[in-house]
Amino acid sequence: MPNPGSVVFDVGHVLYDWDPRVLYRRLIPDDEALDVFLGEICTREWHFQHDAGRDFADTSAELTARHPEHADLIAAWGPRFSEQIPGPMPGMAELVADLDAAGVPLYAITNFSHEFFPPFRDRESALFDRFRAIVVSGAEKLTKPDAAIYRLALDRFGIAAADAVFVDDRQDNVDGAAAVGMHALLFTGAAQLRTDLRALGFPL
Repeated sequence: MPNPGSVVFDVGHVLYDWDPRVLYRRLIPDDEALDVFLGEICTREWHFQHDAGRDFADTSAELTARHPEHADLIAAWGPRFSEQIPGPMPGMAELVADLDAAGVPLYAITNFSHEFFPPFRDRESALFDRFRAIVVSGAEKLTKPDAAIYRLALDRFGIAAADAVFVDDRQDNVDGAAAVGMHALLFTGAAQLRTDLRALGFPL
C-alpha cells in the first residue's frame, strides 16, 4: 500500500478530551452520588443514542420519565455538553497545526451528536478551521465502526481509502477503517502519533 497523503482524525479522546464528570462534578458535589448518576442514569450507553442521530429532546424526555427526581440534571446534558469537553488532548493542537502548515489535507470522522457538535465546533474554530471537512455521525445517522460511515466520508472528502490514514483511540474503529482500505492508527498519545505519521512519510 502506498503512503497516504491525508489524515482523518477522530475527535473525542484524540483531538479533544471528553469526560462528563467535568460538568457534573460542579452540579453533584457528593462523589458517591456523582458515580451513581453517571454510572446508572446519564450513562455513556444512553449518550450513544445522540451519536447515532437521536434528538436530545426525545432521549432526555424518556430518561426523565424514568428518573423524574433527576430532571434538572438530565436537562443540563445537552445544552451544557461542551462543558464536558475540557480542552485538547495534550500535544494535539500543535500536531494539527504542524500538519496544516505542511499542507497536509486534514479531515475528521466523529461519533458526535448533530445537535451538540455545532456549538462545540464554533467554540473550537481555531482548530477546526484547519479541517477541510468533518463527517458527524449524528447528522448522517451512521456511527463508527460501521463501514458505511467511512465510505460516505471518503466519498465526501473526495479521497481514495489508500490515500488516507485514520486515527482513533478505539481499536474497533481503527479496525473498521482498515477494513475499507484506509491506513489506520490506534491513538495512544500525540508523541507516538507524531512518530507513526512520520514513519508514513508525513513531513513532521
